[in-house]
Amino acid sequence: MPGPRVAVAAAFLALLVPAAARSPGAAGCEVPPGDRFDCGPERLLSRAGCEARGCCYAPAGPGPPWCFFPRGYRSYRAENLTATASGYTARLRRVAASFLPGDVGSLRLDLALETPTRLRFTLRDPARQRYEVPLPTPRVSGRAASTLYGVQVNQDPFGIVVYRQRGGRVLLNTTVAPLFFADQFLQISTSLPSHFISGLGEHLTPLVLNTAWTRVTLWNRDMAPVPQVNLYGSHPFYLGMEDGGLAHGVFLLNSNAMDVLLQPSPALTWRTTGGILDFYVFLGPDPKSVVRQYLDVVGFPFMPPYWGLGFHLCRWGYSSTAITRQVVTNMTAARFPLDVQWNDLDYMDAKRDFTFNKNSFKDYPEMVQEFHRRGLRYIMIVDPGISSSGPPGTYKPYDEGLKRGVFIRNATGQPLIGKVWPGPTAFPDFTNPETHEWWYDMVKDFHDQVPFDGLWIDMNEPSNFVEGSQDGCPNNSLEQPPYVPGVFGGRLQAGTICASSQQYLSSHYNLHSLYGLTEAIASHDALLRVRGRRPFVISRSTFAGHGRYAGHWTGDVGSDWEQLYYSVPEVLLFNLFGVPLVGADICGFVGDTSEELCVRWTQLGAFYPFMRNHNDHGARPQEPYAFSPAAQAAMRNALRLRYSLLPFLYTLFHRAHSTGETVARPLFLEFPKDPNTWAVDRQLMWGGGLLVTPVLEPGKTKVSGYFPAGTWYSLFGDSTIHSKGQWILLPAPLDTINVHVRAGHILPLQEPAFSTAESRKKGMALVVALTPDGFARGDLFWDDGESWQSFEKGDYTEILFLATRGAVLSQLLWASAHLDGVLLEAVTVLGVTSPPRQVLANGALVGDFSYRSDTQVLRVPVSLPMWEQFVISWS
Repeated sequence: MPGPRVAVAAAFLALLVPAAARSPGAAGCEVPPGDRFDCGPERLLSRAGCEARGCCYAPAGPGPPWCFFPRGYRSYRAENLTATASGYTARLRRVAASFLPGDVGSLRLDLALETPTRLRFTLRDPARQRYEVPLPTPRVSGRAASTLYGVQVNQDPFGIVVYRQRGGRVLLNTTVAPLFFADQFLQISTSLPSHFISGLGEHLTPLVLNTAWTRVTLWNRDMAPVPQVNLYGSHPFYLGMEDGGLAHGVFLLNSNAMDVLLQPSPALTWRTTGGILDFYVFLGPDPKSVVRQYLDVVGFPFMPPYWGLGFHLCRWGYSSTAITRQVVTNMTAARFPLDVQWNDLDYMDAKRDFTFNKNSFKDYPEMVQEFHRRGLRYIMIVDPGISSSGPPGTYKPYDEGLKRGVFIRNATGQPLIGKVWPGPTAFPDFTNPETHEWWYDMVKDFHDQVPFDGLWIDMNEPSNFVEGSQDGCPNNSLEQPPYVPGVFGGRLQAGTICASSQQYLSSHYNLHSLYGLTEAIASHDALLRVRGRRPFVISRSTFAGHGRYAGHWTGDVGSDWEQLYYSVPEVLLFNLFGVPLVGADICGFVGDTSEELCVRWTQLGAFYPFMRNHNDHGARPQEPYAFSPAAQAAMRNALRLRYSLLPFLYTLFHRAHSTGETVARPLFLEFPKDPNTWAVDRQLMWGGGLLVTPVLEPGKTKVSGYFPAGTWYSLFGDSTIHSKGQWILLPAPLDTINVHVRAGHILPLQEPAFSTAESRKKGMALVVALTPDGFARGDLFWDDGESWQSFEKGDYTEILFLATRGAVLSQLLWASAHLDGVLLEAVTVLGVTSPPRQVLANGALVGDFSYRSDTQVLRVPVSLPMWEQFVISWS
């Protein structure tokens, strides 16, 4: 593999970038509409205003900009490219006056060749320290000796070109449009090697973004999910597919309000309102590797407790302990599994955090202890807004917070007061170390009364029911920047607090989209200190790196079929973002569900990594027991199926936590060389071995699914698909969700029970899906399910399963006592082409095996200790 090449190349890509021009001229303006980059980002310009900027004006209908940069428009020139220990540095000098206020005339480029597959480059103002995202990223000393990438630095106009060493495909080319770097406006563009771009969350979107003049806005917002608006989280990372199944990724480490513009050439423009330009480029070369390389930077996901993968039930409207208890009783009576019971705001006294209503929840602590005795866990909602309206000395969280200086401050240095559920509220500043200590104290005080098991942190964009604050916001450049991205409401403070309010690390203008992440970190750390076990946190607001500390639910989704569909790409995208513990509110949150919708949503929800049914107050009841016997039976089947698969799911989470894999994954991650998979977002996979094809439309009893080339077995062993890479119509009556096992995989299963506390003691089984040449493999990770860092401490068991030459065997890779007493009770082998004459288990004859020639399924009942190695053979 050749070493990295970086050079100042004034003439590089001359065909793509003609010589720089001071004024457009006719030739410079001959730009096809799909290749045009907007020269009036901050406002609409007339012809005169456009041409005064040295730009071209050509009305072109909707989509393309009417005012656009000519080819070769000069903004910065690179000088003094110098080798450093980690890569290269250069000085950038502005060569023409900018039309933006606060323009920075001189920049420093640092280009680090960090690993063979990862490049980082930053553009900073060398004369002034600007805000940078306080995300811990890998420290790299030295430079990679050999790389998959080559780099060119174009001198004038300045630009960076990153390409693959093998084949020369250009992945990033910032010479296509000028660079801008002003105090409150930074812009950089790049060509794209294909139209397949996925990422840039959080939005209600298909898996593949539309490159036909699409604007994606990142600025965390409390907003019920609808298309084309900024939602709860910001993840400025995209993954791009290339011809031949190669893939690359780009991450802009910047937390300011931003727009990302996609255009048909194809190309992409980043526009952000502050900070610096800090880019990582990941070379893959396959999409799985891109995700892992991204997680190397932002952090691998946390390991959830085993119980967190069971079924969760919640409703805003469980208005007393009596009603909450009755829900649990009803679930048990209807024979539905349940692991975690939740309460929404109902438990609080006047909707204030860390309180409970002494009337309707007077026996609240006893209820939670009772749940624990039944093997259930308990979680309640906590909002960041702290009630500020009571008399001094009556509400400890506010009184203590005031004393310890933990709240975000307004322009006068006083706590900023907004309005959320309890009325006037102050907002903790989770970038302040003292706030973490205060939050821990509040969590501990409440846990001493009510021994809850996890935290549900909501409203943490942060949401605010008045714009900015109760006193409004100052009139300054942070509140009214020269460029406002396409945020819903048109103003940065819409639905949240004043941008100019002050936090420990910087202004809220810079830190807004980090609010949920910083609260998640504080909550994760507080739970670990209070409980001493693996924390479980579910958060609405997220940012890059969130998966290290918490999971995510997709917010206030509507109870409709469109939202059911959108939940699939949403779950897949959050896995690409490194937040695998994700799910949508099953049956929908807002509005009334229908029985058919709720059945189909429960079937799909059984394959969300995080499975919770949650309902709005005033809406139709949607607990599984609230429907007809037939609907209940279908939901029961879906829940039992999930509980059967929990050992497999838990193992996938371990691999995500330890090696940066995904749990739920899009087909293209497994089959990147098949372009038919790239846009599939109505199916999902668990790991590489399980394909789920849900029904996402009303009235359907058949569903079409794409099956990549290979052999696929129904999980239940009743059918086999030998696909050449094709769409197949599957029967899907209301009581059925289609689940297929990919040949070559072995799945560990366990007999389902009504909670994970019970199911973990039950017998296990293996489903062995043979390839045509008789091979399969799988693994199992097992520990006590909730100890902190059990893997890091070596307190776990890991088993490898292999099938080859008419035998299935297990190999203990690492052993502890956690599987003691658990028996392997059944092995189902799919794809056994001829009837076996005999079956042996550890050398002993098995008399009561069964084989069906029509389905080629061999079933072997056994009773073997899981904690010992075994061999099962047939001949």
